[in-house]
Amino acid sequence: MTSVTQHKVALVTGAARRIGAAICRALHQHNWNLVIHCNRSLVEAEALAAEFNEQRPHSAQVVQADLTKMVDIQFLASAAPAAWGRLDALVNNASTFFPTPIPEATEEQWDDLLGSNLKAPFFLSQALFAELSQQRGCVINIGDIFAVRPMPRHTLYSIAKAGNAMLTKSLALEMAPHVRVNGVAPGAILWPENAEGEEIVNRDKLGQIPLGTLGGAHAIADTVTFLIEDSPYITGQIIAVDGGRSLQQ
Repeated sequence: MTSVTQHKVALVTGAARRIGAAICRALHQHNWNLVIHCNRSLVEAEALAAEFNEQRPHSAQVVQADLTKMVDIQFLASAAPAAWGRLDALVNNASTFFPTPIPEATEEQWDDLLGSNLKAPFFLSQALFAELSQQRGCVINIGDIFAVRPMPRHTLYSIAKAGNAMLTKSLALEMAPHVRVNGVAPGAILWPENAEGEEIVNRDKLGQIPLGTLGGAHAIADTVTFLIEDSPYITGQIIAVDGGRSLQQ
């Protein structure tokens, strides 16, 4: 373990790319140190850490773990506070996302979607409760507006995100008064990707968004930063960042 840092430290799961990387960049700009979690995106995670460490030496570390496996969850929960001797924020961003039509849905898909979106956030919060309490820290869960209204052909994902929303509220009660717990529910932020990592653009969907545009990953990162840095009296809340999409039927 390195010596205790004066910088606040955040663990961001699923942090190598897209929204997770944007959250890391926003927090790093606010002088936080980062524990960057990844699973399959190790090359991207190491590049992101190198970027941060060039800007400010010894400010980012990478930990690789499969969040569907309890042994890996426990490893990550041990490694994160050990990086700099403290942990001030846990951002549960990691999530798998794919359709699960009822006739084809499998137990493996159930374990994958509920593992990344529900199991890992709970058990990481449980394992890091004492450390976060010591720092009077916080937990941020990245949810989805479809936790309230189901997404067609995505039953398992919708179930997982609905559980994630209740997890946020329940943990806010259980972890008070020393740890705040809040959620961010994105709407249309980035175009989804296919298996090859290419964006699937569907501009017709912009008509369902009152503000008429995608939010961009920065919209989530800014909201997460606000909840961590500027909202000491907010807990148990889930903020929809969706350009008004959840207002539509």
